[in-house]
Amino acid sequence: MSLKSNITFFIPDLENNQELPFYAAGIKAGFPSPAGDFDEAKISLDNVLVKNRGTTFYAKAVGTSMIGAGIDDGDIMVIDRSLEPTDNKIAVCYIDNEFTVKRIKTEKKCVYLMPENAAFHPIKVTEDNELIIWGIVTYVIKSV
Repeated sequence: MSLKSNITFFIPDLENNQELPFYAAGIKAGFPSPAGDFDEAKISLDNVLVKNRGTTFYAKAVGTSMIGAGIDDGDIMVIDRSLEPTDNKIAVCYIDNEFTVKRIKTEKKCVYLMPENAAFHPIKVTEDNELIIWGIVTYVIKSV
């Protein structure tokens, strides 16, 4: 999933948090429950999704290489640049002058950038590649 030149990163607007109604008890996805069970509170998604204010960004996913991880074309990714890139994390990577989002896989003396779609091939990172782990994906915001 190349994010190449059409990637746009957004900085959360933490100065202008809008609090919306939030039903903390949850809404059942099974059998209906009485509406009286819901206690309404207020929530700001920036306050929930952004743990590290100065290092968190949003970006739109482009392509289908990560659909197995639940990241679909057009989803908004929440990316934290302060988190350590470790094995099995999903990362926004800058490799050889292109952005991509992949799962990090580390083996003895080797790193792979793994897609989550069988139609795409893993990227084996060698000493010939220029790789920067730009940030770790912490949440995905989807539309239905």
